[in-house]
Amino acid sequence: MGIMEVDAALASAVEQGFDLVEVAPLARPPVVRIMDFGKYKFEMAKQARIAKKKQHVIQIKEVKYRPGIEKHDFDTKTNHARRFLGEGNKVKVTLMFRGRQIAHPEIGRAVVARVATTLADVAKIETDARLEGKALTMILTPK
Repeated sequence: MGIMEVDAALASAVEQGFDLVEVAPLARPPVVRIMDFGKYKFEMAKQARIAKKKQHVIQIKEVKYRPGIEKHDFDTKTNHARRFLGEGNKVKVTLMFRGRQIAHPEIGRAVVARVATTLADVAKIETDARLEGKALTMILTPK
């Protein structure tokens, strides 16, 4: 509609049954728009609800191992981790040491490295294995 006085623009908006909404207050002259503001707010809220519904929240799933784990237990836990990664979640691999097992962290690192190599086709290492107290932890993310 071009440049016009505020009173004239407001009168025009009221005459059409809409609101006068300031779009760009810092522009010279300020830019306003004649629109139904209630409908605009409703549409924006509706778009936000749709966007929230479509988003996927990534969770961290944890799989716990021990240094002396047997082959079948290792395969079962690793398959659980593979399923979690397939669902799009991160996996925290935790290796718990008991008693004097902490004296040989290289055994635990070998188990964690074996997990990483087994899941290399579906995961990449986000956080490398590090010792935190009596636990060795590593975080894997889906490829």
